Amino acid sequence: MNTYVGVDVAKQTLAVHILPDQQALCLPNTLEGHRQLCQQLAGRTVVNVLLEATGGYERAVVAALSQAGVPVTRVDPRRAKGFGMALGKRAKTDPIDAAVLARMAQCVLAPVTAADSRREQLREAVQRREQLVAQRDDERRRLHQATTALVKRSLQAHIASLVSQINTLTKAIAQLRNQLDADLAARLEAVPGIGPVTTASLMAYLPELGQLDRRQIAAMVGLAPYNRDSGQRSGARSIGGGRAPLRRVLYMACHSVIRTHAEFKARYEQLRARGKPAKVAITACMRVLIVRLNAMVRDQTEWRAAAS
Repeated sequence: MNTYVGVDVAKQTLAVHILPDQQALCLPNTLEGHRQLCQQLAGRTVVNVLLEATGGYERAVVAALSQAGVPVTRVDPRRAKGFGMALGKRAKTDPIDAAVLARMAQCVLAPVTAADSRREQLREAVQRREQLVAQRDDERRRLHQATTALVKRSLQAHIASLVSQINTLTKAIAQLRNQLDADLAARLEAVPGIGPVTTASLMAYLPELGQLDRRQIAAMVGLAPYNRDSGQRSGARSIGGGRAPLRRVLYMACHSVIRTHAEFKARYEQLRARGKPAKVAITACMRVLIVRLNAMVRDQTEWRAAAS
């Protein structure tokens, strides 16, 4: 008998609902709780375990289930909320949410790739560097507005400390990405306009690079344009979803790529000449960039200047 499982993840607990048994469990979100969940599912034909992305609280249980050979699907909370509303579920508790997720597990099957410990280390380091860079930039803005010597000294000291930590993390990230895949790191960084930060972000946030087709990789990053049509009305296409941290990095990298590559510069200028806003033109260039990087990695080739 096929089994479907919904897991509502909280900081300290896991609300679990198992179909078709209608079995409800409440387990701690700890290593012991993850072990108990795997034991509960052992011997069953588990088709899918579905849970929401909850800011990182779900990563450990996803890793435990993946290592146990259980297929796990992680979805955006907005999709789960929409599914629950479609079922008419307006009350909200952890057990109710788990039951809704179990129903959703029957309809949505997209198992995540098993976590690689080296990639997880790289992801955490890249994420921490992003946090420190954001703090540094905030402090620099405050320094421009400060008027007293005491506050200026405090801000300058904090900025210096943040810069030192950023430099330390940058060196560590270079080592971690080479440990993960030195050949891939070298191939990506050899692309003019793609620097070490973008390379590390691609490797940390997009393990699927080179494994999907052009439409799938664009959608994965959140760069695929979606239709907004109804009846005779044809609405403006827009992007949505995807992996926002990577998209932010690619947005900045694409500015450099447009300056460096004549073909990207020409594409950008053509779109602007047609009246497209700057962000729309850059987004279009980002989509071409990620598709070409994906093809480069998939085919194990070097970057080619001419459009493929």
